[in-house]
Amino acid sequence: MTISNTTETAVLKLIFQAIAWANYADNAASSPQTAVDNALHVADPADAGNQSTSETTYTSYTRVAVSRTTGGWTESSGTIVPAANIDFAAGTGGGGSITHWSTGKTGGGTSSILWSGTVSPSIAAGSGVTPRLTTASTITLD
Repeated sequence: MTISNTTETAVLKLIFQAIAWANYADNAASSPQTAVDNALHVADPADAGNQSTSETTYTSYTRVAVSRTTGGWTESSGTIVPAANIDFAAGTGGGGSITHWSTGKTGGGTSSILWSGTVSPSIAAGSGVTPRLTTASTITLD
């Protein structure tokens, strides 16, 4: 089964930009999510994982929330990209190679993953390194 391009666009805009999908879904809950958390991983968290699965542990790391707005995310032809660079906290110790990125519900912990994928090229985390996802980092519905 495939998903039409129109549906892909509507789903991505609903989740990342809080734009209602007419006659199907809206953002009118009493307390909707206002941001999407971004997490970095040292291995693929896989479909069964959550945002803490293989999450990086370099010193000073925290997830970064990006607003669910057109100012936070840009959609084009079924692909979502950050509207601006997503900079994570600079490392003050530790290390590891960041190979994956995930998005999920804000609040930390074992939040369910919305989408995940590879970071290319990988990022060598450690002291003095500020990991960055750029406006070329994409989330695509297939």
